[in-house]
Amino acid sequence: MAGILFIISAPSGSGKSTLVNQIRSLVDNLEFSVSYTTRAPRGSEEEGREYHFTTREEFERMVRNDEFLEHAEVFGNYYGTARRSLTDAQAHGKDLLLDIDVQGAAQVRQKMPEAVSIFVMPPTPDTLATRLRTRSRAEGGVQEGVIQRRLAEAKQEIENYREYSYILVNDILARAEEELSAIVMGERIRREGRCDGQDVDRLIRLAESCRQENAGERVRAVLAAFGLLDPGTANT
Repeated sequence: MAGILFIISAPSGSGKSTLVNQIRSLVDNLEFSVSYTTRAPRGSEEEGREYHFTTREEFERMVRNDEFLEHAEVFGNYYGTARRSLTDAQAHGKDLLLDIDVQGAAQVRQKMPEAVSIFVMPPTPDTLATRLRTRSRAEGGVQEGVIQRRLAEAKQEIENYREYSYILVNDILARAEEELSAIVMGERIRREGRCDGQDVDRLIRLAESCRQENAGERVRAVLAAFGLLDPGTANT
């Protein structure tokens, strides 16, 4: 059964783009929605591959014409998912993966509560800072003020983890890739009613271990690292 909508969100620098690229190569019949943005391309990014790069004027025209499934402004730039991404995927018998921030994910969940939402967490602030600096150097230079701003934003975004069905902690890339693949395949199995076979059982177990309610120990470790563990999260 095609037509499952997968939402994946993460703080900037969490390795989400790498995971998305891997899942696209590992899982068949999964369409990736290329978002629109008004920010400038980074590094080797190309038009139509990572994003559709457009002007603020054109983006605002699309907003007025209700052409977006979701849109948001982040760090002074617009990002949005065109409605036709979902209809095109459904027409081709494929599921759709949306790579969007927490603001956009909230909009999509409100419109489509049946969507499968996945939040990717960095394991620690130090790991996230290292990844951000590495990416910044590759893009031409490290601006420490930008790094600190993104770390503060990451802390705020992580506080929204309860809104997501599945949690991935991207500490070991190979494991996160396997878990993300299991989530996609597990949802397909669950919705199609196919529940037999050893490999199917393994996929379902792995996917279930990533459900928010089952990922408590790993989530608590991240919350503690970011200084977010309080009495309200003690029993997460």
